[in-house]
This record gives sequence, C-alpha cells and structure tokens, in this order.
Amino acid sequence: MATEFEIEAPAATADGDNEPLSKNALKKKLKAEQAAKAKAEKEAKRAAELAANPKQTSSNAAAVEEELDPSQFKANRELMIKNFEAEGGNPYPHKFHVDWRLPDYNAEFESRTKDGERLEDVLTTVAGRIVSVRGQGKLFFYDLRGDGAKVQVMSDLKTYADGEDAFYKIHRILRRGDIVGVKGYPGKSKKGELSIFPVEIILLSPCLHMLPFAKGDSCVGGITNMETRYRQRYLDLIVNPDVRNTFEIRSKIINGIRKYLDERHFMEVETPMMNMIPGGAVARPFITYHNDLSMDLYLRIAPELYLKMLVVGGLDRVYELGRQFRNEGIDLTHNPEFTTLEFYMAYADYDDLMVMCEELVSGLVKSITGGYKIKYSPKPGMDEVEIDFSPPFKRISMMEGLEEAMKTKLPALDDPDVVTKLTALMKEHKLECTPPHTTARLLDTFVGEFLENNITHPTFITEQPQLMSPLAKYHRSKPHLTERFELFAAGRELANAYTELNNPVVQQSLFLDQAKAGSAGDDEAMVMDDAFVTSLEHGLPPTGGFGLGVDRLTMFLANKNNIKEVLLFPAMKPTEEQLDLISKSAPKKAPLKCMGVGTFAGVDLASDEGMAKLNNALAGKTFLSGNSPSMQDAELLKVAETLPLSAVIKSPNVLSWIQTCSAVAVDAREQWA
Repeated sequence: MATEFEIEAPAATADGDNEPLSKNALKKKLKAEQAAKAKAEKEAKRAAELAANPKQTSSNAAAVEEELDPSQFKANRELMIKNFEAEGGNPYPHKFHVDWRLPDYNAEFESRTKDGERLEDVLTTVAGRIVSVRGQGKLFFYDLRGDGAKVQVMSDLKTYADGEDAFYKIHRILRRGDIVGVKGYPGKSKKGELSIFPVEIILLSPCLHMLPFAKGDSCVGGITNMETRYRQRYLDLIVNPDVRNTFEIRSKIINGIRKYLDERHFMEVETPMMNMIPGGAVARPFITYHNDLSMDLYLRIAPELYLKMLVVGGLDRVYELGRQFRNEGIDLTHNPEFTTLEFYMAYADYDDLMVMCEELVSGLVKSITGGYKIKYSPKPGMDEVEIDFSPPFKRISMMEGLEEAMKTKLPALDDPDVVTKLTALMKEHKLECTPPHTTARLLDTFVGEFLENNITHPTFITEQPQLMSPLAKYHRSKPHLTERFELFAAGRELANAYTELNNPVVQQSLFLDQAKAGSAGDDEAMVMDDAFVTSLEHGLPPTGGFGLGVDRLTMFLANKNNIKEVLLFPAMKPTEEQLDLISKSAPKKAPLKCMGVGTFAGVDLASDEGMAKLNNALAGKTFLSGNSPSMQDAELLKVAETLPLSAVIKSPNVLSWIQTCSAVAVDAREQWA
C-alpha cells in the first residue's frame, strides 16, 4: 500500500534543478520543515505568555530566550526596549552616580559585614554589567562585574522601595549583558557572599545581543574562537574576565618604565609619526600620502634619529614610549604596529646601558610577579620553561660565540671573499638564507641558528659587526665590530642598544653602504638621511641609546606566546565582507603617467612595465652607465623624483639609484658628463 510520502514524492524536486528528491531526502526535508514550524509556534506561544504575564521575570524569561537563535533574540530585545520606552522608561540615562567602584566596594564592606546580615544604616550605589541571572518569584540574584571585580545583587520585593509593580517591571526586562546601577544596602548572604540588597535598580544600557556564557570559577563557558576574540575584543573582555589580567600587566610595565626613567631625570618627548625618510632602523616601511603637500610620507619605523637630534640640541636624557610601524609579516611575535621604549642618554656608553637594562628589566619582573623567576611557554604546545631574570645577565660576544658554537673559524669581515665563504658554511650546515646573500644577512642566519635558539635565560649578545649596525659606534678596540648588544630570552629578542655613532663622516659613509645594499636587492636597507648627518655635524656628545619591545616583555610576564594576546586590537586579515566594503568605497584614481627621457624616452616610468625596465637597467650598477654618473642620470633623476614613493618602493635598484644620486648636490649633478 502506498504511503503519503510515496504519493507526493514525484512532485518534490531538489533546489536548483528539476530532478525529483529521493524518498529519504524528501522525508528529511519534510521533517525539517515540521520541526521549524513547531519551533516557531513554540516561540510565539512563549512570547505571548511573556507579554500576558507582567510578573514573568528576567530569570525564567531569559531561560526561554537562551533557546532562541541570535537574530530572534536581538529582535525580541529591541521590541522589549521599545516597549520600555513607550511606558516612559529611559534605557539610556545620561548619568548614574556611583559611590563605589566594585573592587573598592569589596575592599570596604567585606570586613564590615557578617554572614546573613546587612548594614541598614548604609545606603550606597554601585554599577556594573550583569553576567549572571538567577532566582524567581520574590527573590532575584545577579552577578555584577566591573573593573575586574564581582559583586552579587540580592533583590527581594520587601526591600525594593518603589513597590511590587516597579519590582517586577525592572526584573522582567533585565538580561545578561545589561549594564545597571544599583542603590541599596551592603550585606552578606547566609552563605557569606558579599552582596548589595537593592532599594532601586536602574537600567543604564541594555545589551541587545545574546552573550556567550561568561567563564566562571569552573572554567566553563567563555569564548575560545581566536578570530572572535581578536576581532571583538570587547566581547572577549566581557566573557573572559581573565583576559583583563594580561592588559593590567601591560599597563604596569609601561608605568614601571616611566617611573624608572623619570626618577633618573629623563624627559618624555614625542616625535613625528610621519616622516619624509624611513630612518632609524632596518625595516620595510608603510607609505601614506599627504594631499596638501602632494608627497608620499612614511609611517615611522623607529624614533631614533629624531631623539638623537634632541640630544644634539641639549636634551641630554630623553625617552619616548610609542607606536612603530613596519610593513612586514604577521606571525606569533610580529605585528605591523607595535610599542617600543627608546631612550638616549648623553655621556653614557653601551656598558652603562647593559647595567641599566638589567636594572630595568629585572626590576619590572620582580615588581609585577613578586620574584625574578617566571614560567613561560615559548611556542604553542611547548612545555613551560623557567626563566631566571636575576641580574647580572650572561654576555656572549657575537663573533666569538658563533665560532665556538659552530666549531670553526669564521672569515675576516674585511675578506673580499667573505660572502662566498659564509655561503659555503651555510650549505655545510644545511641552512637557508633569503636573498640577497649579503654578509649581514648570512651572519644573521647563523646567529639565529647557533646563538638565539639556544638561549633560555636573559643573555646579552654583544659586539655585532659594523655592517649589521649602521647607526652604532665602532668598537674602540676591536676592528669592524661595534659597541652594541641585544638582549634575548627564550630565543626572543627583548632589547637592542649601543654606543651611538656620532662621527658624521663615518655615518654618511655607512649610509652610502646601505644604499649599495639596497641596489643589490635588500629592500630593508637603511635610507640616506642628510638632515640627520647635518645634525651630527653640529656635535652629538658621546651617547648611549636603548630600545625595548613592550609587547615582547608583556608576552613574557603574561606567559603568552602569541603577540595578538597582548595587543587589544591586533592586525587581522580582512574578512570578505570588509574587503567588499573597501573596494566599494575606495576613491577612483586617475592613471598616473611619468614619461622618461634619453634612452628611456617614450617609457612610462609610472607603469609597472616602465619601472621594471629601469630596474633591470640598473641591476648590478650604481649608475645607468656603470660605476660613474652621467648626464643621463641627472636628467632621468629629475623625472623619477616626481614619482610617488609607492611607484618606486618595489624596485630596489631604482630606489637605491635615486637615493645615491640625491645624496649629491644639485649643482654637482649638473656637472656630470
């Protein structure tokens, strides 16, 4: 005998085509439709019951609403708030006077109250966000959170001042996530939990969304999805209260740094975020555009050069805590924008700075954690290691340490074949180095493999080669080395410092060497800064400069191995919706043209093809004709200088050529044959 399904089956088709559904597929479809219909009827019935019963309270109404899907929950809340306003209520009052922050309330009344009693002669006010709703009938319990503390609200009809109707009205509308003000008596429940017994509760700001359950003492609940936590940090802080601890540690580090330096007569200063030249560090910059000046500007990669100019001007001890921006990769320890400390101290050298570094870092560790030893997991899934920040820290001379670890004698830094010999050692040890294979890049690869990766406790790697440190002063007794150190712990760099190079002639020569590295394809080579060299010509006293990564130090003290955990709003890859919005709202730009001259006549240097042609023509050369400049360089430079930096930045040979030519005075360029 045919069933009902068998009779109707031929008429049903799959979505998007004319093929009939199978019997099983049809059964599943009808079952899903029936379930959806039943759910809708059930929700409508519950909503009607809630509207019909004015004494239906927040506790059992909230339990019903928790079963709704998020969009339906939001629609219900919006309707509820609209009705509340229609009845004369104000869900967004301008002001609520608070007598006590919740941590202060706990500190004040924990010892003044006894179990099962309340202070009837003390009427006070607190405010916070509801994270838990319990109770029914004539007694309701709420947990309020604020400023990292929790207070229980015990609301009973007898205590409530405005009577039964007001009592049920406010409790009917309150939900998890709402921010409320409470006026009442301090006291404790019979079980000894500090509470407030309200005579009045005021809704200060409703939460229209269904919140995930907060993570409590049982560690149940909370948000574990990393994308949600980082993109909606406010939600992370609401639901995962322990996240606050990380940023309290960060705040203590910053305050501790300021205290240390202020006590030593340093002046805190601010330097420009947008620069015409990306100086002060070896890194790839971000580029922005200034409409009024019609020119490209760089977001700063370091404040170093400006701070040293201030020392030239007589501000002998200066520091800056601020954001830096580097257009580089995003990983567990790198974010495009990050926070550093940099300070400069006249009449100090790198030996003085090592002592100060030990005092500052070990002092911060002890003041925040209570001791010098901490537990830290360097990478996700790795066991924790104990790191001892007790001063003094171990010191390793870089070249000597490498030779000891590699069990070989490294080639002299002034050896003409140093790159060839280091490349051979690279192959021997089966290591890889991203091109170009400059001496600095090859040595840095060896340091990472044989020194940095084997460091657990704080260790200074000292006396880096001059070619790796273009702003550091040459060592007073060791040729080709500098008076510099980097602080590492658990394989992570924490600080970098050196005796500052104050010889303008040597500094200009090192800038030109960096320009040559740029022409070899090193897009992180430092850029010539004539203004800084000019400032050195006015006299920079013997000076020590120090830089510390605030984010990295926070990672250690909070035991976080992902830098996103210590940044409130870390950089994230845009979602598809965000990319679509950006593409729709981006202004339309007129195509840029910049026609070359001489052998490049008719070539549009603003196009990718034209720029590639010029970049290839300069491969392996300092100037267009080789190692000597010509009039063609001078003429073509006039055209190239009109290009925005964004058109040149991806062509390292062109960028280096522009920097090298621009370092020569205009009058001198006119004499090029």
